[in-house]
Amino acid sequence: MNYDIIIVGAGLVGLATAYQAKLKNPGFRILVLEKEKDVALHQSGHNSGVIHSGIYYKPGSLKAKNCIEGYNTVINFAEKYGIKYDLCGKIIVATSQEELPLLDNIYKRGVENGLQNLQYLSRDEFREIEPHCEGIRAIKVPQTGIIDYPGIARKIKELFEELGGEVKFNTEVKGITSISSEIIVKTNTSEFKTKKLVSCAGLHSDKITKMTNSENDVVIIPFRGEYYKIKDEKKYLVKHLIYPVPDPSFPFLGVHFTRMIDGNIEAGPNAVLAFKKEGYSFFDFNFEETMQTLMWPGFRKIVKKYGKTGMGEMHRSLSKSAFTRALQKLMPEIQENDLVPGGSGVRAQACDRNGGLIDDFDIVKNGNIIHVRNAPSPAATSCLAIGNKISGLIDN
Repeated sequence: MNYDIIIVGAGLVGLATAYQAKLKNPGFRILVLEKEKDVALHQSGHNSGVIHSGIYYKPGSLKAKNCIEGYNTVINFAEKYGIKYDLCGKIIVATSQEELPLLDNIYKRGVENGLQNLQYLSRDEFREIEPHCEGIRAIKVPQTGIIDYPGIARKIKELFEELGGEVKFNTEVKGITSISSEIIVKTNTSEFKTKKLVSCAGLHSDKITKMTNSENDVVIIPFRGEYYKIKDEKKYLVKHLIYPVPDPSFPFLGVHFTRMIDGNIEAGPNAVLAFKKEGYSFFDFNFEETMQTLMWPGFRKIVKKYGKTGMGEMHRSLSKSAFTRALQKLMPEIQENDLVPGGSGVRAQACDRNGGLIDDFDIVKNGNIIHVRNAPSPAATSCLAIGNKISGLIDN
């Protein structure tokens, strides 16, 4: 039960960290603890499967740096190990004159982040790519693609275990105690001892962080994103990926159309407060987790700032016709009966005490313990790059 490194969480970031650490320290005993029965059962397996290009992110941020590096790394990994992916490209579409300056800002960020071959497209030009899309101007982003992220996670686990790493499922961390240079990790099954610990706990990152840092001032607010699928006979409406110009005051990209690696077309997501950290349906509820959200001072400030927008998102969650109207802004032909219920995901959005929604990766090191407190999109795209960064912090 003695290890050199224990990683909490078998999502993409946790697995990539474990794998990179094992590559750098082949003699180390490294263990991944996962409370679920398999890898990537939450954010890593409930996302839209998009390979992000890095066009949206603030230049110089950890998001931007790791997305560009991670983009190339994850594609090379997929190539090497036969994971399905497709660099199909996407268009970001402005539907009004007011959105044109925002579209320009996105283009400039893409250039600053090193993206090549970005193109402005007129309405006629982007309709050659997406003939059923409507708008006045667009940016073509050729680097964006789609991929099988659960397949990536399974392959990383396989490679990690081939190197001698261990993964224990159905093992939930209940407590962490530091005694001198030794860390004791208590779980629902047994205790483990380690010299170093890394938590990559996603939706539960605040809970795990608080086990070693009672002063932790960041709480995870869960936001559910709900999708519809387009019926098979209407899949012809979408050829690639179609995104709106996002509202810069709201930390989500807005409803969009995504061609999935399995051939389905997803429409969405919205962004609604979830009443459970793993609440994938509207009626999922956990009293303790809901009260943590409602009592957090930062959340009340979020309500004050985004309340009107949040009510609109909630309305779209409850009303299929309202959801359809949001989609019709980009695709007027889409009708309510073209949509069938799809999946959903829950985003772990870190929020500070002042109501700030943390927009970048947040990694905190305290001695021989590292906590990944916030790993939002593009964490899946960036997983191997982030894992490399964290494994470097372990050694320092």
